[in-house]
Order: sequence, then C-alpha cells, then structure tokens
Amino acid sequence: MFGIASFVVPSSAIPSHAMLPPGVALAVAAALAFGGYLVAYKRAFADLPATVYVAANEAAALGWYAVIAAVTWPTGEPLVPPGTGLRDGLLVAGVGLAAGAATLVSIRAFKLGEVSYVAPLNKLVPVFVLPLELLVLAERLGPLQVVGVLVATAAIYVANYEGGGALAPFRRAAGYTPARLALGGAVLFAVADVGTRAALSTTALVPQAVALATLVGVTLVSLPFAASRLPESGLRESLPGLVALAAVFAVAIHLAVLAFDAAPASVVSPVVNTQAVVAVVLGGLLLGERGLGRRLLAALLAVAGVALIAAG
Repeated sequence: MFGIASFVVPSSAIPSHAMLPPGVALAVAAALAFGGYLVAYKRAFADLPATVYVAANEAAALGWYAVIAAVTWPTGEPLVPPGTGLRDGLLVAGVGLAAGAATLVSIRAFKLGEVSYVAPLNKLVPVFVLPLELLVLAERLGPLQVVGVLVATAAIYVANYEGGGALAPFRRAAGYTPARLALGGAVLFAVADVGTRAALSTTALVPQAVALATLVGVTLVSLPFAASRLPESGLRESLPGLVALAAVFAVAIHLAVLAFDAAPASVVSPVVNTQAVVAVVLGGLLLGERGLGRRLLAALLAVAGVALIAAG
C-alpha cells in the first residue's frame, strides 16, 4: 500500500527550517485543490440545480474516495475498530449531517453569487472554529498560532472588501442572499471541522474511515433534496465532466482529513480555507471577475498567516 507519505521527499533531504509541519503542509495542498475545484464548478456546472449537483458530486466523490481509501488504508486497521460505541457512531453521523447541510447551503450560495464574493465569506470558517474548539476540545494554541489564525482570517476579509468603510462587508452580508447563505455554510462547516477533529482524536477510526463516513452522510443528506429536480436537471449531459471533477474533490477531501488527523482544527481550518484566496485569484484570471489586485493582497496575507501558524 502507498500513502501520501510514499511520494514525499525524505525529510533528511530537506533543511529542518524549510519544512512545514505535516498537518499544515497537507492543509496547503488541500486548499489548492479545493480552490481549483470551486472555480471549475462555477465555470462548468453552475447551471445545474444546486441540490442535484451536490448529490451527484458527493456520490461520484464517494466512489473515487473508496479507491483512495483502499490504496492508502493503514495495514491491519479494521473499518470499525473494536470498542467503537454508540457515542462514536453518533459523532461521525453528526459530522456527516453538518457537512451535508454546509455543502448544500454553500453550493447554493456559489450558484447565486460570484466566486470572488461568495468564497471569502464562505471560508470565514476559522472565525467559528477557534471558539468551538477551545470550548469543545480544550485545545491550547501558542501566541504565534493565534496571530496566524487572525492573519489568515484577515486575508479572507481583504479578499471580500469593496470599499465603503470597515464594516461594509458585514452590512452587505446582512442583506444579500448569497452572503447569508455563504456565512451560514461557514458556520456549518466549522461544526463539521471541529467534529472531524473530535472524531479523529477521540475514536480509534482511521482518517480514511472518517472521510468515507462523511461522504456517505453528505450523499444521504443531499439525495432527498435532489430527487424532485433530477428529471429536468440536464445532469446526463454533464455527468462525464462532473465525475472527473469529483476526483479532484475526493483528493482534496483526503488531504484535508489527513491534515485534521495531524493537527488541531483551529490550525488546519484557516489554512484549508485559504482556498477562498485561490478561488478568487483563479476567478479573476479565468472567469474575468473583478478585484484581482485586492485578491493578490489577500493571497499575501494568507501566506503570512500560514507561515505564522507553521512557526507556532
């Protein structure tokens, strides 16, 4: 079996000061994959009903991830470890439910609004993850990590800022449907992120098992909402490209769940959610959306935040 580590340059060949902690490095890779995925969705599949797209994407990603899990599964680890109880099952089911609701709400936001506006708001997840993790998991962060979280969150704010005063993005969010959906999705994703970290740190489940369970949960949540829209959705014509894009999504999920297994959610989540900056830069370059200069400033802030988190 070959996991991600099998394709990484040996640590002895890299100066210690040049290495990112494993969880952060994986989170950066996940952010790049997720950012590209969001832009590809907007460019190719935004005409599909959001519920139909989510159900089809999650089902296809589940198939792809089953292959990834089979290839990377730790030797000798069972699918359900002995001693796994009802509480563990409810925790994993709750993660799937939260992730399913978050995905449905967020894809609807991306369908209605521009990537360059919705992505930064939808990826304010770290703002909600930090207090949740401190309360629920009693994690402790170093001062540099706290600053890094704040800087990464500032990058998302800058990517969203369009003038009109410091509070203008929040005022716009209060009255604009895509913004409200994006923020609602961020809250739900925060719950899912903290739940994922809890499942990985308090149960004997391997990361691949948690990811599989989450994908099953999201698929089951989305299918009832998609069923009534399926006949007139035009899904059949889009299916080959959608299945191909779902492979990118499955790889991003794998990278993210390994990152959550290696580091606290309050560290991993802001790094994974710099995918917003990746998405808005690509949106400016590939979709002709405005504000590219501001997006590049946001990208620099995101990189600074990642560096501070890694240094902590």
